[in-house]
Amino acid sequence: MNQLGDAHLRTLVLRFMALLAVDTQDQLAWLGERELENESVIEEVELLCRISEELAERGVFDPDHLRDLQVIGRRLGEIDAACRVGLWANALATDPAWDEIRTLARQFLLTTLGDWRQPLPRPVRPYAGER
Repeated sequence: MNQLGDAHLRTLVLRFMALLAVDTQDQLAWLGERELENESVIEEVELLCRISEELAERGVFDPDHLRDLQVIGRRLGEIDAACRVGLWANALATDPAWDEIRTLARQFLLTTLGDWRQPLPRPVRPYAGER
């Protein structure tokens, strides 16, 4: 991939990690009326963690940063099937795994950018036919 594509993917990873790093009430405020499925959020973050391995091979992320992302990916992989069902907003309030992931995302942002407090991604409007 070219440098522009790598930079875009790095930005996606950083923005999603920023969303995972903020407190639950800020995550819920970001969600607003949107109803994201927990499984979709998990799959998206797992994908970004896998993409980051290739980005690290191209020097976009340092090996230490990649290790932090791999830990996040492994922790997400440990969430059992029953806990993946339902809305992310509900999981944020009931599943302690998200507290652990929040801590891991903060650590990643702290080592990568020097501060875990980063701007949140702009919410995406739902497609026609979505909740």
